[in-house]
Amino acid sequence: MSYIAGGGGFPWGAALAAVTSEPPSHWRRFVIVLLVCVQLLRPGSSQAAGVRPSPGPSEADGCIRASDILSCTAAGLDRVPRDMPISAVTIDLSHNRIGQLEGGGFEGLDRLQTLRVAHNQLIVIMPGAFRNASGSLLRHLDLSSNRLSVLEQHYFEDVPGLEELLLFDNRIVHVESRALAGLGSLQKAYLSHNRLTDFPFFSIQEHSHPHLSMLDLSSNRLSKLPLEDITNLPVSMQRGLFLHNNSLVCECSMYGLFQHWDQRGFASVTDFRQEHTCLVFGIQKGTVRFFQHGRYFDKCDLAAMSQGLKEQESSVLVKVGKPLLLHCVTTLAGRHVTFLWVSPNQEYVAPPGNNGSLKMYANGSLEIMAARVEDSGIYWCMSLDGRQQRNETWEVNVTVLAHQDESHEPFNTGFTTLLGCVVSLVLVLMYLYLTPCRCPSCRKPRTPATPSQGNEAGTGSAQSSILTPTPPATTEGPGRKVSTNKHVVFLEPIKEQQNGRLRAGMGGHLGLGLLLEAEQHSKLHSQAQQTEPVMPMFSDTPVKLP
Repeated sequence: MSYIAGGGGFPWGAALAAVTSEPPSHWRRFVIVLLVCVQLLRPGSSQAAGVRPSPGPSEADGCIRASDILSCTAAGLDRVPRDMPISAVTIDLSHNRIGQLEGGGFEGLDRLQTLRVAHNQLIVIMPGAFRNASGSLLRHLDLSSNRLSVLEQHYFEDVPGLEELLLFDNRIVHVESRALAGLGSLQKAYLSHNRLTDFPFFSIQEHSHPHLSMLDLSSNRLSKLPLEDITNLPVSMQRGLFLHNNSLVCECSMYGLFQHWDQRGFASVTDFRQEHTCLVFGIQKGTVRFFQHGRYFDKCDLAAMSQGLKEQESSVLVKVGKPLLLHCVTTLAGRHVTFLWVSPNQEYVAPPGNNGSLKMYANGSLEIMAARVEDSGIYWCMSLDGRQQRNETWEVNVTVLAHQDESHEPFNTGFTTLLGCVVSLVLVLMYLYLTPCRCPSCRKPRTPATPSQGNEAGTGSAQSSILTPTPPATTEGPGRKVSTNKHVVFLEPIKEQQNGRLRAGMGGHLGLGLLLEAEQHSKLHSQAQQTEPVMPMFSDTPVKLP
């Protein structure tokens, strides 16, 4: 019996002797298959088959592996481990001391979808750092809380399928124009709490980033906003653009932009109204919350600014002789984009315009200087990007309204109401102050007083004068004119008692305010002198009791 070297102690000699003693046709074939199977099961055969070995006691000792998740959090690593399992879908390298991501550091991880390298000391990302790291499968990349200062163009070239990028709490001062160009599937990008002074908004248009719905640039050092580039962004991007807690300078254009977003109910503004501030220069310097202190922008023409921020409608109306500005709505932007308009008369209009009726600007807007009836029709705008070989079209239907006859215009309800109020006020004043005068021809003859009225006109007129303002008729003859000299006499009630009962005044009960004529006044005075116990009503001397 003999042993074959490398056979692991298996008695291959006995097997061969048994095979040679038998007919070779059947047993020889069986032994050959058996030898091949045993050789594949030997230790170290997985390397010959091209299978990556499982991690041994090396750089991944402090990591925890659970199914397809590899967690190396706070493992004291200063570089990316090289023996990570190829079946990992989620790798967490947070809270370590990794200073840079070297090229090929994640090579062979074809199933990787989530990579977290937050809370490290990253300063630079070398070219090809994410090469062969699942390519388009990588969805979530967390590089927050590191020391990155510049986002270079090559950082994210190898991850075109990235959907969520976290770069907040770094030291980023500049973002290169092509740094995010290759991320066509990007949906959310967080760059808050950095040191950015500007941002290339022109590099994230709808055609390059159709799924981008959130861009967080809050808590940076942005001082001025490129209004034209921001307004060219799709509405979905503007709705998720967060710019609060920056160093913005208080300008009318800036305030008009945020006021427009606030009126439209964008959550990026309505949820952070207290955090929107700007810097005021001049006599009073400082930071103000411009949504609470709008008085700083009282002199701004917000109506004119809002016109430029509104979306161009596909159908507009204009009166004859009025100017009209048409915007070329497109997602293309950049220096290589050219614009061309086609009028309803099939006339091609390019900057600066035609013979004077149409004026075209470099940003693609077309202005009708003075609208005419023959200017009505459909205007076509064509935008062409020569570098990307893309073009877009936009059409606007313009209707020019002729002047209407002013005589057929309907009454203004507000003017009619005001006119009615003025007429009513004039009539009331005329009724109060312009009473008709008495003419001699219209005066009626007076009827003489009868003798039976003497007593009533004398002593009893004091009581009747309380009920009527007209003076009573005199009894001294029809030729005597009625005196218009009226005196107001205030009589005090008599509090004196005689024989256990109150003594009434002259002519019965007398009120507090009596309207008496001069003649009645003298007659009552004479009667009062003939009566012994009666107190003198019209005397200032005190009353003497008997």
